[in-house]
Amino acid sequence: MQFHSDNAASVHPRVWQAMQAADTMDMGYDSDALTARLDEAFSELFGVPCGVLWVATGTAANCLALTSMVPPEGGVVCHRKAHIEADEGGAPGFYLHGAKLMLVDGEHAKIAPQAIAALIDQIRDDVHRVQPHAVSITQASEDGCVYRPEELRALSTFCEERELGLHMDGARFANAVAFLGCAPREACQGADALSFGFVKNGAMNAEAIVFFDPEKAHRVRYLRKRAGHLQSKGRFLAAQILALIEDDLWLDNARKANATALQVGCNAADRLLHPIEANEIFLRLSANEKAELRKRGFGFHDWGENVARIVTAWNTREEDVAALARAVADL
Repeated sequence: MQFHSDNAASVHPRVWQAMQAADTMDMGYDSDALTARLDEAFSELFGVPCGVLWVATGTAANCLALTSMVPPEGGVVCHRKAHIEADEGGAPGFYLHGAKLMLVDGEHAKIAPQAIAALIDQIRDDVHRVQPHAVSITQASEDGCVYRPEELRALSTFCEERELGLHMDGARFANAVAFLGCAPREACQGADALSFGFVKNGAMNAEAIVFFDPEKAHRVRYLRKRAGHLQSKGRFLAAQILALIEDDLWLDNARKANATALQVGCNAADRLLHPIEANEIFLRLSANEKAELRKRGFGFHDWGENVARIVTAWNTREEDVAALARAVADL
């Protein structure tokens, strides 16, 4: 009974069907009919004009999105726990040719304008100091918590006033939208670019970079090729993405994952480290308690000496969730 990560979830049957249907002769790279539909499909989804590129990984999506905002000598403000800082092996520095990550703190791995101001207001405007060019936030955050629309408005207003780009790492964007119950654009309002995650939510190997100014996508198309992410049979990535956003399958999957996380969390009492607002659960567990859960057949990640991270997915089995909920209650 595995609760390690939604990265390990199976591919949704409708995604497999879409990939099979795409297995016909078409133009190569990004000139196929399915890729040509992405801009229109996402523009309809968000209610604003979009320029959309597919890539194979979230790391590439984050870093290529940031290339549209940050020069090599610039900086990106992000949370200390941000995926681009803690889990991408230095990829931002690689893709951005040395641009610096500038770290701030915030409760539940979210950042507020005050924290950004406290950092960047100390930076002199001279050649000896790295100048900030963008802010990157994660929706839902690395602690599984969701930015509300009013928080996003405050951040986007701040970034606009300071002439900073705003990037959103949306590896679990679907889970955030499902939690908020709002229109997709409200859950990323003010963002210049969104790394829209699909792999954790039913895709095999396709993520989308959504630019809310289509012109900004133009240069990144060249950079995607240079970075080795222009796949020759890109129609298979486009097929996965379209299969998930059509008929709101992406939201249905996210709602299932969120609901199962809540089911476990309801039995966790005061063990919860963060509110459950997406599909991640962070529990205080002793070494003996972790061992007991593993003895009973549950897989999960250690997230510190006395912390466990449990992640549900779109296809997490009801019987596994019920068993884990009982096991946590038994502790």
